[in-house]
Amino acid sequence: MRKLNFGSLLFLLILSCSVEKINLSPIAELSNSSEKDSYSNRKNLIVYSSEISNLITSFPKFRNDAVNLEVTNLKYHLKDYIGAMDAYNINGLNNAQRNFEKSYKKLQKLRKYLNDDEDQVLNRYLVRIKTNITFLESNISKDSLAKPSK
Repeated sequence: MRKLNFGSLLFLLILSCSVEKINLSPIAELSNSSEKDSYSNRKNLIVYSSEISNLITSFPKFRNDAVNLEVTNLKYHLKDYIGAMDAYNINGLNNAQRNFEKSYKKLQKLRKYLNDDEDQVLNRYLVRIKTNITFLESNISKDSLAKPSK
């Protein structure tokens, strides 16, 4: 009888040590989900900003000097935009976005001076840049820029 009680006591002791502590607090669930959302948003920001950086470095040269000059301006404003986003600088982000939009519109007007092949290449780059900028803006809340998340 003693062996049975001692054996069952040992079994219960081992079983109770192996059970993980369950946290039923709703606050813990919220903090875990916000951490996952924060990680997901940060990951998306990195993906979209790196895509823009890759587009900046691989941008082709065109035969029209005015288009090349405006492409250089566009690249500069995109770098400012990404830098302001990384630095959590709302004013810099807004200024870079305005300058980017001006440059983008100017390039849209200059496209008519390019031949068809160059126009299609430029349009493809502009669409991919604009798409990634839109994705970035959808993942950045203006409040999250005010304080960096770790």
